[in-house]
Amino acid sequence: MINRLPILFLFIILSASYLKAQGCVAIRHFSSCVGNNLENNIINKGDIQFGMNYRYFKSFRHFRGTEEEPDRITNNTEVVNHSHSTDFFLTYGISERVYTSITIPTVFNSRSSLYEHGREERNTTFSRGLGDIRLGVGLWLFDLEKHKNGNLAVGLGFKLPTGNYNASDIFYNVGTNDQPQTRPVDQSIQPGDGGFGFTADFQLYQKIAEGLFGYASGFYLLNPRETNGIRTFRETLSPLLENEAIMAVPDQYSIRTGISYSIAPSISSSIGTRFDCVPVKDLIGGNNGFRRPGSVLSIDPGIGLNKNNFSFNLNVPFAIRRERTQSITDIQTEQSTGTPRHGDAAFADYVINFAVTYRIANNKVKISPDLLNEFKK
Repeated sequence: MINRLPILFLFIILSASYLKAQGCVAIRHFSSCVGNNLENNIINKGDIQFGMNYRYFKSFRHFRGTEEEPDRITNNTEVVNHSHSTDFFLTYGISERVYTSITIPTVFNSRSSLYEHGREERNTTFSRGLGDIRLGVGLWLFDLEKHKNGNLAVGLGFKLPTGNYNASDIFYNVGTNDQPQTRPVDQSIQPGDGGFGFTADFQLYQKIAEGLFGYASGFYLLNPRETNGIRTFRETLSPLLENEAIMAVPDQYSIRTGISYSIAPSISSSIGTRFDCVPVKDLIGGNNGFRRPGSVLSIDPGIGLNKNNFSFNLNVPFAIRRERTQSITDIQTEQSTGTPRHGDAAFADYVINFAVTYRIANNKVKISPDLLNEFKK
Protein backbone atom coordinates (compact mmCIF):
# COMPACT_ATOMS: atom_id res chain seq x y z
CA MET A 1 0.00 0.00 0.00
CA ILE A 2 1.25 3.50 -0.68
CA ASN A 3 1.25 6.26 1.90
CA ARG A 4 -1.97 8.27 1.70
CA LEU A 5 -0.64 10.91 4.12
CA PRO A 6 1.14 13.87 2.56
CA ILE A 7 4.86 13.68 2.00
CA LEU A 8 5.31 16.82 4.04
CA PHE A 9 8.47 18.12 2.51
CA LEU A 10 6.91 18.06 -0.96
CA PHE A 11 3.85 20.21 -0.24
CA ILE A 12 4.95 23.28 -2.03
CA ILE A 13 6.65 21.75 -5.05
CA LEU A 14 3.99 22.20 -7.71
CA SER A 15 1.14 24.58 -6.97
CA ALA A 16 -1.53 24.64 -9.65
CA SER A 17 -1.06 28.21 -10.83
CA TYR A 18 2.31 29.86 -10.84
CA LEU A 19 3.84 32.57 -13.00
CA LYS A 20 1.59 31.75 -15.89
CA ALA A 21 0.45 35.01 -17.38
CA GLN A 22 3.03 37.33 -15.93
CA GLY A 23 2.16 40.55 -17.67
CA CYS A 24 1.96 41.15 -21.39
CA VAL A 25 3.80 37.92 -22.10
CA ALA A 26 0.66 35.77 -22.24
CA ILE A 27 1.89 32.72 -20.35
CA ARG A 28 -1.32 30.86 -19.50
CA HIS A 29 -2.03 30.40 -15.82
CA PHE A 30 -1.27 26.72 -15.23
CA SER A 31 1.76 24.53 -14.73
CA SER A 32 0.34 21.20 -15.82
CA CYS A 33 -3.00 19.54 -16.31
CA VAL A 34 -2.52 16.47 -14.11
CA GLY A 35 -2.44 17.16 -10.41
CA ASN A 36 -1.45 20.31 -8.62
CA ASN A 37 1.59 19.27 -6.61
CA LEU A 38 3.59 16.12 -6.10
CA GLU A 39 1.89 15.34 -2.82
CA ASN A 40 -1.53 15.58 -4.49
CA ASN A 41 -0.49 12.95 -7.01
CA ILE A 42 0.92 10.48 -4.46
CA ILE A 43 -2.43 8.99 -3.50
CA ASN A 44 -4.02 5.59 -2.99
CA LYS A 45 -6.40 3.91 -5.37
CA GLY A 46 -9.81 5.48 -4.84
CA ASP A 47 -8.52 8.56 -2.99
CA ILE A 48 -9.95 11.91 -4.04
CA GLN A 49 -8.18 15.21 -3.54
CA PHE A 50 -9.72 18.57 -4.37
CA GLY A 51 -8.93 22.20 -3.70
CA MET A 52 -8.21 25.60 -5.13
CA ASN A 53 -5.22 27.72 -6.03
CA TYR A 54 -5.29 31.53 -6.07
CA ARG A 55 -2.73 33.61 -7.97
CA TYR A 56 -2.17 37.37 -8.18
CA PHE A 57 0.37 39.62 -9.87
CA LYS A 58 0.78 43.19 -11.06
CA SER A 59 2.86 43.72 -14.21
CA PHE A 60 4.18 47.17 -15.03
CA ARG A 61 7.93 46.99 -15.79
CA HIS A 62 8.59 47.18 -19.53
CA PHE A 63 11.36 45.18 -21.18
CA ARG A 64 12.66 45.08 -24.73
CA GLY A 65 14.93 42.08 -24.91
CA THR A 66 16.48 41.89 -21.43
CA GLU A 67 16.77 45.67 -21.11
CA GLU A 68 14.26 47.42 -18.88
CA GLU A 69 12.73 50.72 -20.03
CA PRO A 70 12.33 52.66 -16.75
CA ASP A 71 11.28 55.82 -18.60
CA ARG A 72 7.88 54.21 -19.20
CA ILE A 73 7.12 54.50 -15.48
CA THR A 74 8.69 57.96 -15.23
CA ASN A 75 6.60 59.23 -18.14
CA ASN A 76 3.44 57.49 -16.92
CA THR A 77 3.17 55.52 -20.18
CA GLU A 78 3.54 52.05 -18.69
CA VAL A 79 0.87 49.40 -19.15
CA VAL A 80 -0.39 47.98 -15.85
CA ASN A 81 -2.02 44.55 -15.67
CA HIS A 82 -3.66 43.22 -12.50
CA SER A 83 -4.39 39.51 -12.70
CA HIS A 84 -6.45 37.42 -10.28
CA SER A 85 -7.05 33.76 -11.06
CA THR A 86 -8.51 30.88 -9.10
CA ASP A 87 -8.13 27.26 -10.20
CA PHE A 88 -10.49 24.61 -8.82
CA PHE A 89 -9.09 21.12 -9.20
CA LEU A 90 -9.83 17.48 -8.42
CA THR A 91 -7.41 14.57 -8.51
CA TYR A 92 -8.44 10.90 -8.35
CA GLY A 93 -6.29 7.84 -7.73
CA ILE A 94 -7.06 5.30 -10.44
CA SER A 95 -4.48 2.93 -8.94
CA GLU A 96 -1.52 3.20 -6.58
CA ARG A 97 0.57 4.71 -9.40
CA VAL A 98 -1.93 6.16 -11.90
CA TYR A 99 -3.91 9.33 -11.23
CA THR A 100 -6.15 11.65 -13.20
CA SER A 101 -7.11 15.28 -12.71
CA ILE A 102 -9.38 18.05 -13.90
CA THR A 103 -8.71 21.77 -13.40
CA ILE A 104 -11.36 24.46 -13.86
CA PRO A 105 -9.85 27.98 -13.88
CA THR A 106 -11.58 31.32 -13.40
CA VAL A 107 -10.01 34.75 -13.95
CA PHE A 108 -10.52 38.42 -13.22
CA ASN A 109 -8.11 40.72 -15.05
CA SER A 110 -7.70 44.44 -15.58
CA ARG A 111 -5.41 46.43 -17.89
CA SER A 112 -4.65 50.14 -17.63
CA SER A 113 -2.94 51.92 -20.52
CA LEU A 114 -2.61 55.11 -22.53
CA TYR A 115 -1.76 53.81 -26.00
CA GLU A 116 -4.94 51.75 -26.30
CA HIS A 117 -7.13 54.78 -25.61
CA GLY A 118 -5.89 57.35 -28.10
CA ARG A 119 -2.70 58.10 -26.14
CA GLU A 120 -4.44 61.06 -24.51
CA GLU A 121 -5.81 59.63 -21.27
CA ARG A 122 -5.37 56.48 -19.22
CA ASN A 123 -8.31 54.08 -19.09
CA THR A 124 -8.86 50.53 -17.89
CA THR A 125 -10.32 47.45 -19.58
CA PHE A 126 -11.49 44.30 -17.78
CA SER A 127 -12.01 40.61 -18.44
CA ARG A 128 -13.51 37.90 -16.25
CA GLY A 129 -14.98 34.42 -16.39
CA LEU A 130 -14.12 30.79 -17.04
CA GLY A 131 -10.67 29.93 -18.38
CA ASP A 132 -9.49 26.94 -20.43
CA ILE A 133 -10.35 23.67 -18.65
CA ARG A 134 -7.59 21.04 -18.47
CA LEU A 135 -7.82 17.27 -18.08
CA GLY A 136 -5.08 14.69 -17.90
CA VAL A 137 -3.64 11.47 -16.56
CA GLY A 138 -0.29 10.74 -14.91
CA LEU A 139 1.83 7.73 -14.01
CA TRP A 140 4.51 7.19 -11.36
CA LEU A 141 7.13 5.09 -13.16
CA PHE A 142 8.34 3.23 -10.08
CA ASP A 143 6.56 1.42 -7.27
CA LEU A 144 5.95 3.99 -4.53
CA GLU A 145 6.55 1.54 -1.67
CA LYS A 146 9.86 0.33 -3.05
CA HIS A 147 11.05 3.78 -4.09
CA LYS A 148 10.11 6.03 -1.16
CA ASN A 149 13.29 8.10 -1.54
CA GLY A 150 12.78 9.09 -5.15
CA ASN A 151 10.43 8.69 -8.08
CA LEU A 152 9.44 10.12 -11.44
CA ALA A 153 5.95 10.80 -12.78
CA VAL A 154 5.02 11.57 -16.38
CA GLY A 155 1.71 12.87 -17.61
CA LEU A 156 -0.29 13.65 -20.73
CA GLY A 157 -3.37 15.79 -21.06
CA PHE A 158 -5.35 18.23 -23.13
CA LYS A 159 -6.71 21.74 -22.82
CA LEU A 160 -10.23 22.62 -23.91
CA PRO A 161 -10.93 26.07 -25.45
CA THR A 162 -13.63 26.81 -22.87
CA GLY A 163 -12.33 30.26 -21.95
CA ASN A 164 -13.63 33.31 -23.78
CA TYR A 165 -10.91 34.41 -26.23
CA ASN A 166 -12.98 37.34 -27.52
CA ALA A 167 -13.62 39.13 -24.23
CA SER A 168 -14.36 42.77 -25.03
CA ASP A 169 -14.64 46.11 -23.29
CA ILE A 170 -14.92 49.82 -24.10
CA PHE A 171 -11.88 51.60 -25.55
CA TYR A 172 -11.94 55.39 -25.48
CA ASN A 173 -10.77 57.98 -28.05
CA VAL A 174 -10.35 55.36 -30.78
CA GLY A 175 -13.44 55.66 -33.00
CA THR A 176 -14.62 58.25 -35.51
CA ASN A 177 -14.26 61.70 -33.96
CA ASP A 178 -12.53 60.03 -31.02
CA GLN A 179 -15.68 58.20 -29.99
CA PRO A 180 -15.43 55.10 -27.74
CA GLN A 181 -15.66 51.65 -29.30
CA THR A 182 -16.17 48.13 -28.00
CA ARG A 183 -13.16 46.00 -28.92
CA PRO A 184 -11.49 42.76 -27.80
CA VAL A 185 -9.24 43.30 -24.79
CA ASP A 186 -5.51 42.70 -25.07
CA GLN A 187 -4.28 39.15 -25.56
CA SER A 188 -2.55 39.17 -22.15
CA ILE A 189 -5.85 39.42 -20.24
CA GLN A 190 -8.06 37.20 -22.40
CA PRO A 191 -9.51 34.36 -20.25
CA GLY A 192 -8.82 31.80 -23.00
CA ASP A 193 -6.58 31.45 -26.05
CA GLY A 194 -9.06 29.81 -28.44
CA GLY A 195 -7.02 26.68 -29.09
CA PHE A 196 -7.41 22.99 -28.32
CA GLY A 197 -4.06 22.12 -26.73
CA PHE A 198 -2.06 19.10 -25.65
CA THR A 199 0.27 18.90 -22.66
CA ALA A 200 3.17 16.72 -21.57
CA ASP A 201 4.65 17.04 -18.10
CA PHE A 202 6.96 15.41 -15.61
CA GLN A 203 7.53 15.55 -11.83
CA LEU A 204 10.36 14.01 -9.86
CA TYR A 205 11.80 14.03 -6.36
CA GLN A 206 14.92 12.52 -4.78
CA LYS A 207 15.94 12.26 -1.15
CA ILE A 208 19.28 13.94 -0.44
CA ALA A 209 19.44 13.62 3.35
CA GLU A 210 17.03 13.20 6.26
CA GLY A 211 14.24 15.73 5.72
CA LEU A 212 15.92 17.16 2.59
CA PHE A 213 14.69 16.40 -0.92
CA GLY A 214 15.53 17.66 -4.39
CA TYR A 215 12.72 18.19 -6.89
CA ALA A 216 12.14 19.09 -10.51
CA SER A 217 9.08 19.44 -12.71
CA GLY A 218 8.09 20.83 -16.05
CA PHE A 219 5.44 20.92 -18.75
CA TYR A 220 4.98 21.83 -22.38
CA LEU A 221 1.68 23.09 -23.83
CA LEU A 222 1.35 22.40 -27.54
CA ASN A 223 -1.18 24.62 -29.34
CA PRO A 224 -1.51 23.47 -32.99
CA ARG A 225 -3.89 26.29 -33.91
CA GLU A 226 -1.98 29.19 -35.48
CA THR A 227 -4.40 32.11 -34.95
CA ASN A 228 -7.83 32.39 -33.32
CA GLY A 229 -9.39 34.97 -35.67
CA ILE A 230 -9.72 37.70 -33.04
CA ARG A 231 -8.68 41.18 -34.13
CA THR A 232 -6.11 43.05 -32.04
CA PHE A 233 -6.63 46.49 -33.67
CA ARG A 234 -2.86 46.97 -33.50
CA GLU A 235 -2.86 47.83 -37.19
CA THR A 236 -4.80 50.99 -36.28
CA LEU A 237 -1.81 52.17 -34.27
CA SER A 238 0.55 51.97 -37.25
CA PRO A 239 0.43 50.52 -40.80
CA LEU A 240 3.64 48.67 -39.92
CA LEU A 241 1.63 46.47 -37.53
CA GLU A 242 -0.66 45.02 -40.18
CA ASN A 243 0.88 41.57 -39.61
CA GLU A 244 -0.16 41.79 -35.94
CA ALA A 245 -3.86 42.36 -36.65
CA ILE A 246 -4.96 38.86 -35.50
CA MET A 247 -4.11 37.08 -32.23
CA ALA A 248 -1.87 34.02 -32.30
CA VAL A 249 -2.38 30.87 -30.19
CA PRO A 250 1.15 30.24 -28.91
CA ASP A 251 2.80 27.28 -27.22
CA GLN A 252 4.30 27.69 -23.76
CA TYR A 253 6.45 25.75 -21.32
CA SER A 254 7.76 25.88 -17.76
CA ILE A 255 10.55 24.18 -15.79
CA ARG A 256 11.10 24.17 -12.01
CA THR A 257 13.84 22.74 -9.82
CA GLY A 258 15.04 23.15 -6.24
CA ILE A 259 15.23 21.62 -2.78
CA SER A 260 12.62 21.09 -0.06
CA TYR A 261 13.32 20.79 3.66
CA SER A 262 11.05 19.52 6.44
CA ILE A 263 11.17 22.11 9.25
CA ALA A 264 8.76 20.19 11.50
CA PRO A 265 6.47 17.15 11.16
CA SER A 266 3.76 19.28 9.55
CA ILE A 267 5.73 22.22 8.13
CA SER A 268 8.05 22.28 5.13
CA SER A 269 9.94 24.89 3.17
CA SER A 270 11.49 25.05 -0.27
CA ILE A 271 13.74 27.19 -2.40
CA GLY A 272 14.24 26.79 -6.10
CA THR A 273 14.19 28.39 -9.52
CA ARG A 274 11.61 28.38 -12.28
CA PHE A 275 11.71 29.32 -15.94
CA ASP A 276 8.51 30.20 -17.81
CA CYS A 277 8.47 30.87 -21.54
CA VAL A 278 6.32 31.67 -24.55
CA PRO A 279 8.54 30.62 -27.49
CA VAL A 280 8.97 32.57 -30.70
CA LYS A 281 7.91 29.53 -32.75
CA ASP A 282 5.49 26.69 -32.01
CA LEU A 283 6.46 23.02 -32.31
CA ILE A 284 3.48 22.33 -34.60
CA GLY A 285 1.53 24.73 -36.80
CA GLY A 286 2.35 28.14 -38.21
CA ASN A 287 3.73 31.17 -36.41
CA ASN A 288 1.77 34.04 -37.91
CA GLY A 289 -0.39 36.35 -35.84
CA PHE A 290 0.37 38.54 -32.85
CA ARG A 291 2.16 37.15 -29.83
CA ARG A 292 4.58 38.56 -27.28
CA PRO A 293 7.22 35.84 -26.91
CA GLY A 294 9.33 36.07 -23.82
CA SER A 295 10.54 34.39 -20.66
CA VAL A 296 10.86 34.88 -16.93
CA LEU A 297 13.52 33.35 -14.66
CA SER A 298 12.52 33.47 -10.99
CA ILE A 299 13.73 32.52 -7.53
CA ASP A 300 10.88 30.45 -6.08
CA PRO A 301 10.64 30.25 -2.24
CA GLY A 302 7.72 28.50 -0.59
CA ILE A 303 6.28 27.13 2.62
CA GLY A 304 3.73 24.37 3.25
CA LEU A 305 1.54 23.30 6.17
CA ASN A 306 -0.32 20.04 6.69
CA LYS A 307 -3.24 19.77 9.13
CA ASN A 308 -5.18 16.51 9.18
CA ASN A 309 -6.42 16.05 5.60
CA PHE A 310 -5.81 19.68 4.67
CA SER A 311 -2.66 21.11 3.11
CA PHE A 312 -1.83 24.79 2.64
CA ASN A 313 0.89 26.07 0.31
CA LEU A 314 2.31 29.53 -0.32
CA ASN A 315 4.85 30.33 -3.03
CA VAL A 316 6.08 33.78 -4.06
CA PRO A 317 8.36 33.60 -7.13
CA PHE A 318 10.53 36.73 -7.58
CA ALA A 319 11.69 37.54 -11.11
CA ILE A 320 15.47 37.90 -11.53
CA ARG A 321 15.61 37.94 -15.34
CA ARG A 322 12.91 39.03 -17.78
CA GLU A 323 13.17 39.00 -21.55
CA ARG A 324 10.80 40.06 -24.30
CA THR A 325 12.11 38.13 -27.30
CA GLN A 326 11.94 39.47 -30.86
CA SER A 327 8.81 37.95 -32.42
CA ILE A 328 8.21 36.61 -35.92
CA THR A 329 6.15 39.71 -36.74
CA ASP A 330 8.99 41.92 -35.44
CA ILE A 331 11.42 40.12 -37.75
CA GLN A 332 9.03 40.37 -40.72
CA THR A 333 8.64 44.13 -40.22
CA GLU A 334 12.38 44.60 -39.78
CA GLN A 335 13.09 42.73 -43.01
CA SER A 336 10.44 44.57 -45.04
CA THR A 337 11.41 48.08 -43.85
CA GLY A 338 15.14 47.66 -43.20
CA THR A 339 14.60 49.32 -39.82
CA PRO A 340 15.21 47.50 -36.52
CA ARG A 341 12.00 46.34 -34.87
CA HIS A 342 11.70 44.74 -31.43
CA GLY A 343 8.44 44.97 -29.48
CA ASP A 344 8.28 45.37 -25.71
CA ALA A 345 6.23 43.78 -22.93
CA ALA A 346 5.41 44.48 -19.30
CA PHE A 347 6.39 42.06 -16.52
CA ALA A 348 5.70 41.65 -12.81
CA ASP A 349 8.27 41.73 -10.02
CA TYR A 350 6.69 38.79 -8.19
CA VAL A 351 3.68 36.50 -8.15
CA ILE A 352 1.64 35.39 -5.14
CA ASN A 353 0.39 31.79 -5.22
CA PHE A 354 -1.72 30.29 -2.45
CA ALA A 355 -3.26 26.81 -2.54
CA VAL A 356 -5.43 24.76 -0.20
CA THR A 357 -6.31 21.10 -0.75
CA TYR A 358 -8.39 18.49 1.05
CA ARG A 359 -8.13 14.72 0.73
CA ILE A 360 -10.95 12.18 0.98
CA ALA A 361 -9.33 8.82 1.67
CA ASN A 362 -10.56 5.49 0.42
CA ASN A 363 -11.15 3.78 3.77
CA LYS A 364 -11.03 0.37 2.17
CA VAL A 365 -7.33 0.86 1.58
CA LYS A 366 -5.25 0.13 4.66
CA ILE A 367 -2.02 1.97 5.24
CA SER A 368 1.17 0.09 5.92
CA PRO A 369 2.46 0.95 9.45
CA ASP A 370 6.02 0.76 8.09
CA LEU A 371 5.26 3.55 5.62
CA LEU A 372 3.61 5.69 8.29
CA ASN A 373 6.68 5.32 10.49
CA GLU A 374 8.98 6.13 7.57
CA PHE A 375 7.31 9.48 6.82
CA LYS A 376 7.03 10.44 10.50
CA LYS A 377 10.81 10.37 10.89
